[in-house]
Amino acid sequence: MPITSSAISLNVADVAASAAWATDHLGFTQDMAADGFASLSHPQAGFNLVFLATGLPTFKPASVAGPADGLLVVFTVEDIDTEYDRLRGEDVSIVTPLETEPWGERYFQMSDPNGVVYQLVQWVEPTDPQYAH
Repeated sequence: MPITSSAISLNVADVAASAAWATDHLGFTQDMAADGFASLSHPQAGFNLVFLATGLPTFKPASVAGPADGLLVVFTVEDIDTEYDRLRGEDVSIVTPLETEPWGERYFQMSDPNGVVYQLVQWVEPTDPQYAH
């Protein structure tokens, strides 16, 4: 199965707010937009980030047309500390402060105006020997 492109589509109450947040803080570019819809891209993300207004009648299946509770949008970065400081300086809502797991996952989480949670991760040397490569 050849795949030609990828996207993640998120239902949000305010499409413009989430799209502006992703462009302002994560470096995405808005490629397309219409009433209740925005498609964003980033040269390093590997997928398009699509926002759809909650309740659009064209969204199928209707059973999952609400907000995406429990979903994390995760990006691996090269310098997590710099990104953390930058985003805190931009008054981004940090929902989980910078932490390092014993297996080497150093991360923090933030949310956009619609409550979509984004996680930035940098893989570092595990602190627990059982996770050493």
